[in-house]
Amino acid sequence: MRKIIFTSVLFAVALTACAGNNTKNNSEENKTSKEQKKMGTIHLTKAEFLSKVANYEANPTEWKYLGDKPCIVDFYASWCGPCKTIAPILEDLANEYNGQIYIYKVDTEEEQDLAAAFGIRSIPTILFCPLGEAPQMAQGAMPKQAFIQAIKEVLLKK
Repeated sequence: MRKIIFTSVLFAVALTACAGNNTKNNSEENKTSKEQKKMGTIHLTKAEFLSKVANYEANPTEWKYLGDKPCIVDFYASWCGPCKTIAPILEDLANEYNGQIYIYKVDTEEEQDLAAAFGIRSIPTILFCPLGEAPQMAQGAMPKQAFIQAIKEVLLKK
């Protein structure tokens, strides 16, 4: 019985320690978001998503992409390992395809309503939005070559 109680207390302490790191990571994440915006990816709030990508509240039955260039939307969380793995890939792609596509990032922890509206249950979830067509969604970390192929075939139709 003592072992069970000890294990439970140890588990609770470990969870609390992880939660404490999240606060620190959030302040680091805010710095990173500002840096990312300068480098090419663009962090979106729900309000910005509604004005730049799709206003699903005004038009809930039909997808209408609002952008003037195709885009990628990365639904991520700051604590997610696979999300951290693809972040530099998306930065590289934002620079490589600058002027041709937008690469947006949505923090699912900060924008829970937006994540719920798109049924995001697994992160990273990537939304590819071509002009004039329905979006396509992919889940999980993808290698850079897979992103390049999707950009060429789905977004730029090359």
